[in-house]
Amino acid sequence: MTQVKKTLVSALIALAGATTVQSSSVLANTVEKPHSFAIHGNQFELDGKPFLIRAGEMHYARVPKEHWRHRMKMLRALGLNTLTTYVFWNLHEPQPETYNFSGQLDIAEYIRTAQEEGLFVILRPGPFVCAEWEFGGMPAWLLKDPTLMVRSSDPRFIAASGRFLSKVGEQVKDLMISKGGPIILTQVENEYGSFGADRDYLNAIRAALTNSGIDGILFTSDNVLGQHNILTLLARGSFPDLPLAINFGQDESAASAFGVLDRFRPEGVRLNSEYWFGWFDHVGGKHSNKDMQKGLDNLKWMLDRKINISIYMAHGGTNFGFMNGATSEHGFYRPDTTSYDYDAPISEAGLPTPKFHAIRALLQQEQPGVTLPPIPPAPKTLKVAPFAFTESAPLDQLLGQPIISKSPKTMEEVDQAYGFILYRHHVTKPYDGMLALRDVRDYAWLRQGSKLLGTLDRRYNQSTLDIHLDAGKPLDILVENHGRLNFTPELAYDRKGITKQVVSNTGELNDWEIYPLPLNNLSALHFTKAKKLGRMSGPTFFRGSFRLAELGDTFIDTRGWGKGVVFVNGHNLGRYWRIGPQKALYCPGSWLQKGNNEIIVFELEHAPTQVRMAGLEKALFE
Repeated sequence: MTQVKKTLVSALIALAGATTVQSSSVLANTVEKPHSFAIHGNQFELDGKPFLIRAGEMHYARVPKEHWRHRMKMLRALGLNTLTTYVFWNLHEPQPETYNFSGQLDIAEYIRTAQEEGLFVILRPGPFVCAEWEFGGMPAWLLKDPTLMVRSSDPRFIAASGRFLSKVGEQVKDLMISKGGPIILTQVENEYGSFGADRDYLNAIRAALTNSGIDGILFTSDNVLGQHNILTLLARGSFPDLPLAINFGQDESAASAFGVLDRFRPEGVRLNSEYWFGWFDHVGGKHSNKDMQKGLDNLKWMLDRKINISIYMAHGGTNFGFMNGATSEHGFYRPDTTSYDYDAPISEAGLPTPKFHAIRALLQQEQPGVTLPPIPPAPKTLKVAPFAFTESAPLDQLLGQPIISKSPKTMEEVDQAYGFILYRHHVTKPYDGMLALRDVRDYAWLRQGSKLLGTLDRRYNQSTLDIHLDAGKPLDILVENHGRLNFTPELAYDRKGITKQVVSNTGELNDWEIYPLPLNNLSALHFTKAKKLGRMSGPTFFRGSFRLAELGDTFIDTRGWGKGVVFVNGHNLGRYWRIGPQKALYCPGSWLQKGNNEIIVFELEHAPTQVRMAGLEKALFE
């Protein structure tokens, strides 16, 4: 072993709160000799020595690959020794039995990079992950057959999830701690007690993980506070012979949370697998800004008692594209923002926040005699001068051959996962009265020609409009998928588009032309220059450009615009909406280039009179 490797070993063991081990390092650039990771009494042991997990959650899909290593250095500088990550089924298997583990989705490289940066790994492969991620990480094609029940022992779901977990195993089985890799724990499902009570399903997922080649310690986790019948829920989601981790947030009491666990399981290792030291944002809500001191007090309480912790999120990142999830609160649908900043210690752009410095100080205090790694230089952020959009193209240019159907079909029925879908009905007789869309998910614009008849917003359970229809003109209903539910049992039924029927006072409207609009290919757009770009006769694409002399991250300022999506150099940055709280979209410098950069904005409501945007050096929430 080289002296450099010996130094790295000593640093990691010190951070872990363990004494020196005599086996070779798990921190080298290549996988080394096996290590043991076990439970002895109420503590974890690495190679027979006490090991306290100080982890932080960060997801490869929410952080540009070029920034992975920097963010991992930030985790180490924060005082952590372990990285926790989910695995996102819907990204790795976008169509049935078509898998992708390359590039941004190279989970094995992500884990190896963590090992190189001195981090152990807690793997949470699902198949359901929640995570404020579209459909909790499950692929939308599971919803095509309305009789298939997700997260259950339905043989079709067991088969599909088993195939996926087998593919995950192929990627990570050689990265287990027993083989010299960094993976010390693997989670079975995710907070299943809050969803169901199907023991056959939970047993099948456990078996699928084991059969995939994933070895070592398996565990389960569940939310312990703010729910009814919590002891029953813990029993539903756990195994008597596996460690049970608990999840709770800084608004709650660590003492109360572990008091619940003590009642359910008096003995065993203690792990807070998600400590919510922050929170996510809902569209139209307030930006999360939690009280830091209360969060620190809880964290110190756990560390003082040698309780293993994982900060959720240590670095949140971004729900690029259409991958944000949604929740249902008191019967109201609430989509999440593109930003997943999470009020985390490490900001969306990778910068240390006041919370970072406070946690770092606490973790330094908890590790006397250990010098934490230095904070790495911050990524460069750029201010981009205001730039104009000079060309536009109508949405109609993306309409291909329609799907002809007597009644509306959901996105899933036409093999579409994300984006928008257009329903067109040819009106033969004039009509005045009520029109009901049963049920529209999640936001609909109703038009005849250039005339906007009204909108329907699922956030307010809106489903009816009083409208006038002219004969001889098609009725267009454009529907946006705002993100499938990622929590609560309702997610099993969250299909998108018009999910049932369209009904007038005279009966059901039949005979529809259906146009899927996933917006994953804009090459069919033919942009033309116009003198007054701010005037829109319907959903419009605007194209412009900006030049850069140097590269760095920036935030595309969307103030003054209505509602839409931004694409830079072909990358979907995500959604914006004037109702906030997010007012600028994070654009990684790795997606930019010196010289000219193309930007396309899909605007659905209104563009500003001066059709411009700019790049900000910082995130913007209002």
